[in-house]
Amino acid sequence: MDRRSVIKNAGIAGILAAGAAPAVHAQAAIRWRLASSFPKSLDTIHGASEVFAKAVKTMSGGKFEISVHAAGEIMPAFGVVDGVQQGSIEIAHTAPYYFFGKDETFALGCAIPFGLNSRQMTAWMYEGNGMKLMREFYAKYNIVNFLGGNTGAQMGGWFRKEIKSVADLKGLKFRMGGFGGKVMERLGVVPQNIPGGDIYPALEKGTIDSAEWIGPYDDLKLGFSKVAPFYYYPGFWEGGPQLDFYVNDKAYAALSSENKAIIEAASAQAHIDMQAKYDARNPAALKQLVGSGTKLREFPKDVMAAAFKESMAFYEEVSAKNPSWKKVYADFAKFRAEQNLWFQFTEAKFDSFMQKQKL
Repeated sequence: MDRRSVIKNAGIAGILAAGAAPAVHAQAAIRWRLASSFPKSLDTIHGASEVFAKAVKTMSGGKFEISVHAAGEIMPAFGVVDGVQQGSIEIAHTAPYYFFGKDETFALGCAIPFGLNSRQMTAWMYEGNGMKLMREFYAKYNIVNFLGGNTGAQMGGWFRKEIKSVADLKGLKFRMGGFGGKVMERLGVVPQNIPGGDIYPALEKGTIDSAEWIGPYDDLKLGFSKVAPFYYYPGFWEGGPQLDFYVNDKAYAALSSENKAIIEAASAQAHIDMQAKYDARNPAALKQLVGSGTKLREFPKDVMAAAFKESMAFYEEVSAKNPSWKKVYADFAKFRAEQNLWFQFTEAKFDSFMQKQKL
């Protein structure tokens, strides 16, 4: 090889090396931390974070890893919004209505009494204006939101005594997550917002008189039936509560378009996975609870009617004082009306018929 060839090849090698350096840097591994609002013992609701993180790692070929931390490991269950907003963590998995104390609008990203069911909520977020409106709101908290699961309609909770009328609710210390407590408070209930992992001891010690969590599968694991025999339904304040992944906006903006697409796809997978697990596991768990002595009770009609009336009045009051709520709720309410008109001809009639058959 002559001298000119050596120089030429060396020059090409140098150019290639110079061009390779940025490419290697672009492919550098990404490490994020996810703070959950839920304990590890709840493999369904906490498990959605694990499903999400695994999907991100798989789709990125191991180049994007997210470590998942249960409530209390790196921050309190109710501290995750502050953590994401301040950038001390990149992502959180939580129930948005936990943070209605910051602004009532948070609740509309999760569940409100007599709101949307699970399918309707997903439709509003993906095909209605839900995602657009909630992202506009969350931008004030440096958050980009992604759907992170839905439990489906929940149970009404565990009570030490029977609830025969609205009068029995007065003075009742009731653990209720999120926004539902604001409505129940108008019926005389004293709502308590307690993280999932702290509910059993509070119920056992009598610090609270009743508690709701999610449904049979998780409630069985948490042991509520041991200290409160009456199990009420339906959880009218949580007809389709949605969980969210909250991503810090700067961390998200720094991602490549490919990794942004991975976050979106992984969240959709976790969203579907959670409800599938609840729907599959709740029936057997309910049978087990009833078999061990749990007393199933339907909320009296006067409780449902009074709660609905107070809910609608409360939403008008919030709309009058909170512009963010008013903007999002107006769209939410319109979508809810249209969905219920449609569902009464399809799901409602089909389900009602099937549930009366001997299967």
